[in-house]
Amino acid sequence: MKKVFSILLLSILFGTVAYAQTNELPRSVPEEQGVPSKALIALFDSLHAMPQTDIHSMIVMRHGKVVGEFYPAPFAAEYQHTQYSSSKTLVSMAVGLAIDENRLRLTDRVATFFPEYLPDTVSARLASMTLRDLLTMQSGIKPDWGMRSKGVEWIRTFLGKPVENKPGEVFAYDSMVTYMLSAIVQRVTGKKVLDYLKEKLFNFMNISVVNWEESPEGVNTGGWGLHIQSESLAKIGQLWLDGGVWNGKQLISRKWIAQMSTKQANGGDFGYGFQTWMCAYPGAVRADGALGQYVIVVPEKDVVIVLTEASFTNGKPQRNLIWNKFLPSLSDKPLPVGEDYARLQQKQAAYQLPVAEGRAGNKAMMKRLSGKKIVIPENKYGWKEVSFTESLQMHIVKTDGTSYTQPLGYGKWLTGTIAGYPPYSINPIGWEKGLDGPFYASGSYGWKKNTLNVMIHYVNWVTSLNLQWQFDGDKVVLLVSNNYAKNKVEKFECKLCAE
Repeated sequence: MKKVFSILLLSILFGTVAYAQTNELPRSVPEEQGVPSKALIALFDSLHAMPQTDIHSMIVMRHGKVVGEFYPAPFAAEYQHTQYSSSKTLVSMAVGLAIDENRLRLTDRVATFFPEYLPDTVSARLASMTLRDLLTMQSGIKPDWGMRSKGVEWIRTFLGKPVENKPGEVFAYDSMVTYMLSAIVQRVTGKKVLDYLKEKLFNFMNISVVNWEESPEGVNTGGWGLHIQSESLAKIGQLWLDGGVWNGKQLISRKWIAQMSTKQANGGDFGYGFQTWMCAYPGAVRADGALGQYVIVVPEKDVVIVLTEASFTNGKPQRNLIWNKFLPSLSDKPLPVGEDYARLQQKQAAYQLPVAEGRAGNKAMMKRLSGKKIVIPENKYGWKEVSFTESLQMHIVKTDGTSYTQPLGYGKWLTGTIAGYPPYSINPIGWEKGLDGPFYASGSYGWKKNTLNVMIHYVNWVTSLNLQWQFDGDKVVLLVSNNYAKNKVEKFECKLCAE
């Protein structure tokens, strides 16, 4: 019993608690599915080396089997990942399920679902807005990306906005439109979108490690906020590719899968379906989220690709590698297995994100830091003070009174559990609602003269922080940059005080 408790304690401390849902999809030698291991190596190497990009996971499936996958350290298969706008495609599936059950129709008028939230005067355009208009991002309402951060009555606020264009005519990408779809599904089913998807899809697919942010109104946010494992995304992609069939059971109608995967509006470079994007590669479709969250379905090649990352690119370089390099290399027949397969296995296990630069130690500075705390001015991370142990673990005390110790490794990543929630690139009111902790962070460090470089990846989230602690006597300057605001550096004038 003592041994079991020790293992559990270590798991909690170092963030290695095992989750379900990993390694459930069938795996295959790539060549058996007509995929050259050499092509996977080239794809993985190119993505991993791409500037301004940190790959968090990638899964490649062909003919229903995983042929390649990698999770650069400190990321791992068991960690959930926030999906931003790729969440929208799951809302489309929920709408399709409700249509399959005759709870909804594409021609249903949006205003009829929420009579209590309508403005005193309902314009002809608002009255004419349909479910289809929301699905195709053609509501006629000008997007207001700050709305979710300003008030708590999102449905009322949305319906009260001017409908500047005739619904169904002008494409205007808007996450609040998808929020309205989520609210409609909840209104007609009596269940939040996540609970509805669990009942109709996820329970059959053994997807239970999944959360979704909620609005102040108690509605899953829809247009963002899905928190899910990469392998579960691969399952969803395979369901999508197979026309709504899972293990021989039709979970969602083929008709809806075809509709959501067909160009319905002139959005983006190649068109927009029902909460899905058309792609440069013929017939390919994708779910697409900020910073590079993708579920890509390529029917012509019988391929599903999941990619999660934090990237300052627009995603085109990543997708072009898939369209122009990887997919053309595939064969319709099995290929001979050679040395490349063994090399692929070695590389998949060895990928690691860059660690903090610098030396392992600075005895003079560590002596000066001993028994001291660094007091930090008000900041959005909620950090009040920080101290460093002899082994350079970073102890953080937060303004709400909670505290935790962030492990830091030299030349490697060490993982621990944080108090509260990780940094987020958006700030919807009450965004933590609907998310289950704990959250984990991996850290590394390196000394450059009297500057301590610290890198932190929030591994079951998406964001990361790059900290530079610059020491000069009792003065400490902290510079903070992140992976979601390009070229933005925050500067904090801190004080070094006795504990």
